[in-house]
Amino acid sequence: MPQTDVIDRAAALRAKGEAFCLATVVRTVSVTAAKAGAKAIVRPDGTLSEGWIGGGCARAAVVKAAREALADGEPRLISIMPKDLLAAEGLKAGDERDGVRFARNMCPSRGTMDVFIEPVLPRPELAVLGASPVAVALADLAPRLGYRVTVAAPAEDQALFAAADRRLDGFALGDAPEGARFIVVATQGRGDEAALKAALAAEAVHVAFVGSRRKVAALRDSVIEDGVPAERFDRLKGPAGLDLGAIGPEEIALSILAELLAIRRRGQRDGAAPVAATGAMEAMGAVTAA
Repeated sequence: MPQTDVIDRAAALRAKGEAFCLATVVRTVSVTAAKAGAKAIVRPDGTLSEGWIGGGCARAAVVKAAREALADGEPRLISIMPKDLLAAEGLKAGDERDGVRFARNMCPSRGTMDVFIEPVLPRPELAVLGASPVAVALADLAPRLGYRVTVAAPAEDQALFAAADRRLDGFALGDAPEGARFIVVATQGRGDEAALKAALAAEAVHVAFVGSRRKVAALRDSVIEDGVPAERFDRLKGPAGLDLGAIGPEEIALSILAELLAIRRRGQRDGAAPVAATGAMEAMGAVTAA
């Protein structure tokens, strides 16, 4: 498959929200079947669905690294070398040095091949419940930060939103999508309790409510009385957003998105699996999908 076709296919998979790794040969030494620039798409089940980066000599190491990359969202650089070269460097298969993981080339060609493996995970979803000015501002700003936006609001209010990846009439969100989900209840007096119950019933990384602490406390008593488990309610963040002294819908929306960004990046800073991964493929997808 021509490399341009691999790139087009990768952009299409990303647009569909499917997880995969893009493996690119970045360097070869001596005789290798694949040359620098060769690309392949590795799916979560380990299959190379498009492209080619060489035969069985490299496949096992690439697939192993790709599966690990999909699990933790971090890219890998692997160097596949013959046994004698590994020994000469004081290395063995599985060792890492200066950010490079080493694997053994079992093929007669005895060449060396370096492969960069980039995980491409689905964009996180921001589900906005309600049609308040803050909800509208959130739906407008969130795509610029890489979110897929779901607007859950009555049908008669949907015209307030210029664009959304998914529109729901009412507050029922249904099954969680591929990738991380964040939920913000921004009903602001129009269906607060119904929206809050729907949000707390859904699986999400973070659930927030736009409203005062006094209002959150009052709603807690009401929804728990209606059967929502207290421990489920207590995962709610209310008021939503960082305390930036925000005034007006746009600033409040910005404070909420800043809080979500802190949550998303905290895992990466701590070395844990991030809730969403971005990288060169994101920029490439924006270009090739245009």
